[in-house]
Amino acid sequence: MTILIEKPELVSQSDCQIHVDESKELVLDGGFPVPKSLSGEGFLAPDINSFGNSFRDYNGESERQKSVEEFYKQQHVNQTYDFVQKMREEYSKLNRMEMSIWECCELLNEVVDDSDPDLDEPQIQHLLQSAEAIRKDYPHEDWLHLTALIHDLGKVLLLPKFGGLPQWAVVGDTFPLGCAFDEANIHHKYFKENPDYNNPCYNTKNGIYWDGCGLENVTISWGHDDYMYLVAKENGTTLPSAGLFIIRYHSLYPLHKEEAYMQFLNDEDKENLKWLRIFNKYDLYSKSKVAVDVGKVKPYYLSLIEKYFPAKLKW
Repeated sequence: MTILIEKPELVSQSDCQIHVDESKELVLDGGFPVPKSLSGEGFLAPDINSFGNSFRDYNGESERQKSVEEFYKQQHVNQTYDFVQKMREEYSKLNRMEMSIWECCELLNEVVDDSDPDLDEPQIQHLLQSAEAIRKDYPHEDWLHLTALIHDLGKVLLLPKFGGLPQWAVVGDTFPLGCAFDEANIHHKYFKENPDYNNPCYNTKNGIYWDGCGLENVTISWGHDDYMYLVAKENGTTLPSAGLFIIRYHSLYPLHKEEAYMQFLNDEDKENLKWLRIFNKYDLYSKSKVAVDVGKVKPYYLSLIEKYFPAKLKW
C-alpha cells in the first residue's frame, strides 16, 4: 500500500515561531484545549511548561532539572557504539510479547520519563495531547495523528516484561555513535567519560560514516525511538516513510533542532525532516496538566490503528 503525502517546505527552527493570543483556545474531542493564533489558525507554543519554566531548560536549579542532568550523565557515559549494536540485535527478535497498539498505549500509564524537564505525567496523556493538537491543524493527515499517538510507545522498555532497561537506555535526546560527539548535544561535558570518546575510529567529525550516507546507515543511541521503529517496520505497518522517520528520530534534537550531523542526510532524509520539524512543535509544546478524555477519542484512534497496523504485533 502506497500513501502519498504532500511535502512541506523545509524551514529552520526559528521560522516555526508564531505569535500567541492567550485569550483564544480550541477544545478538541477529548477536552484538551489547544491555543489559537490571532488569525484563528494553527497550534501555538506556550511560553512555559507545566512546572513554570521554559521548555527544554536544562540549566535551571530545580530538583527536577538536577535529576535530569544526572540522567544525561549516565546516558552519555554508558551509550556506546557496541552497546547499541548489542541492544538492536537483542530487541530486533521481537520475542517479548504480542499485543495491539492500543494495549501498548495503556501500558504507558505505568511509565514516567525521568529525562523530561517539562512533564511528570503518565506518558499516555502526552501521546494523546500531541495527537489531538496535530489533528486540529492537519485534519486530513491521519497518518500523522497516529504517528503522534505511537511515537513514544517504545518507552515500554522501562517495564520489567520488556527487560526493565534503565532510563538512560530508553529515554532522553538521542545522538549518533561512531563519530565525534557534537557540542550541540546537551550536557556535552559528560561524553568525556564515554569509552568511545578517545577512540580514533570514532572521534572525527564523520567517524566511520560519509557525507550523504543516509541516517539509516548511522548508528543512533539506543532507546524508545529505535525500538518502536523496529516494531512498526517488522510488523508491516503501512505508515508512510515520513511517519517511520518521525518515530525513529524524534529524539534526535541535535539534528532537527540544532542542525548538527546534517552532513549525513540523504535526499529522502531531507524530505522527511520537514515533517519531523512540524511534528516536533506538537511533541514538545503540547505537554500539559490538562488531561485528554481517553474514552471520547479512543474510537477515532482505534480506527487509525486498524488502517495502518495488524490487530496484534510482536514486541
